Amino acid sequence: MAREYLERLNALIGRLPSGSLKGVKLECKHFFSGAAVYADGRICMSWTPVGFAIKLPEASRSALMNQQGAKYLRYFPKGPIKKDYVVLPMLMLQEIRTLERLVKTSVEYALSLPAPIKKKPYNRPLKRTR
Repeated sequence: MAREYLERLNALIGRLPSGSLKGVKLECKHFFSGAAVYADGRICMSWTPVGFAIKLPEASRSALMNQQGAKYLRYFPKGPIKKDYVVLPMLMLQEIRTLERLVKTSVEYALSLPAPIKKKPYNRPLKRTR
């Protein structure tokens, strides 16, 4: 099932003109039960059973929430709301100019945030055997 979302995401990103994101490496990878787009290693979009979600700054999120069908991202019914993400209505994915603008804003926003802290691997103490 995740393959389906990866294919959708690759096709969507492939439809966008590449000129507006010069110098940024975009990668689509598997992400839980879906797929995600990473800009220079930082996640900025995902497509899962919940829909296509895009990470945006607050002003952009607020404006989108006025669009019919837009909603904040929540992967599970009782799960936490991912406050930086908006799930776009399917019709909006057909509007290439709007989508291109949102993707550019998303990538710029993701790259403006502090780099994620890489966790050190946890090494368990060895059990002694007698």
